[in-house]
Amino acid sequence: MRIRLAHISSILSVTAATLILSTSGNAQPELPQLLSPPPMRYVAPNDRSQLAATKDAKARIRLTIELAQARLTQMEQLTSQKSFADASETLGNYLGLIEDAMNFVAGMTRDKNSTRDLYRHLDISLRAQIPRLAVMRRDTPAEYSIHLKAAEEFVRSARSDALDSFYGHTVLREPPNSDAKIAEPDTKRP
Repeated sequence: MRIRLAHISSILSVTAATLILSTSGNAQPELPQLLSPPPMRYVAPNDRSQLAATKDAKARIRLTIELAQARLTQMEQLTSQKSFADASETLGNYLGLIEDAMNFVAGMTRDKNSTRDLYRHLDISLRAQIPRLAVMRRDTPAEYSIHLKAAEEFVRSARSDALDSFYGHTVLREPPNSDAKIAEPDTKRP
């Protein structure tokens, strides 16, 4: 009987130890997926020298847009080749060019028609680039796609700033008036 009790107690202790070890392995928190670092926004030295050599504001904005579109095309190629780290670096260059263009136009006199035209030109080009970023984001793994989502939001914000600056002084908004009734047409005729 003693041997049986010793045998049963050893089986129970082994079972208890197995349960404790198996639950402690499952209780460890999972490590979060490591994200890639956000791309650094910068304008490449070659691009910076080309932009500095351009004296006309309209030509500078055109050149900036052309350079940004070239970076966007390069990002699309790198994404299709599954070279996501290089595409992320190119994304930083693209964002730096867009930020540089917005800062350049923001430093100009807002009330001039030429400044409004530059904002409008930026708006039109950025509007076409947002869907391209969205398509790339769908083909990119999660650790890199969050940066493309942030880039989409940045470009949307830049486009919104361009539109706000373009229409800044010409749009009059009525204050919301919740107490006023809308006049109904009189259906009775005398």
